[in-house]
Amino acid sequence: MKISLYGKRCQFFTREGISIYAYCLYCETQRCRLIASLLELNVPGLRAFSPQIVKRQRKQGKNVDVCFDLLPGYVFVFVTEKLLSFNLFHGISGILRQIGNAEDGYALSGGDLDFAMNLYEKDGLVGQVTLFKNGESVVLSDPLFNGCQGKITQVDYRKQRARVDYRFAGMGCFTWVAFDMIVRPASAEQTADSPPPL
Repeated sequence: MKISLYGKRCQFFTREGISIYAYCLYCETQRCRLIASLLELNVPGLRAFSPQIVKRQRKQGKNVDVCFDLLPGYVFVFVTEKLLSFNLFHGISGILRQIGNAEDGYALSGGDLDFAMNLYEKDGLVGQVTLFKNGESVVLSDPLFNGCQGKITQVDYRKQRARVDYRFAGMGCFTWVAFDMIVRPASAEQTADSPPPL
């Protein structure tokens, strides 16, 4: 997934009457979490994090959730007033540069701001995402479909949705649904969670 971090014009996000400006820093990968912590300690009211994603791994015969860097080397910074000076970033070892356009004051805008605010809403932690593929048999979990089974014929990973073809009253139908509205049949889930044969 390619993410553009260069905005055309300066924008901000408003929540409950409070303006929130988002910035992005490119840093030494191994120091991102430390840099975010130092920024929060040094500047009252500032929120900073290096976004993480939860991935499931099998350890000692059990499935465990482990956090990994979603965007290695990037730290997102959120403030309620537009930054007029970047002196607060100086003196913190590991910050390499601000991302964005100097003419815009480096504040994220457009799709970049939307992406940053989605991370902000999740406190920088992206949950485990179940991925599906074409041809996979699934069950529509929404009560409206009453557990109807179908097959995935198209997948839109960007919007995290899939087209599911199914039969209703003897006729072929299809619908686009979000990943969280479809599940694998119980037998397929047990196979996915089972350890590989020895």
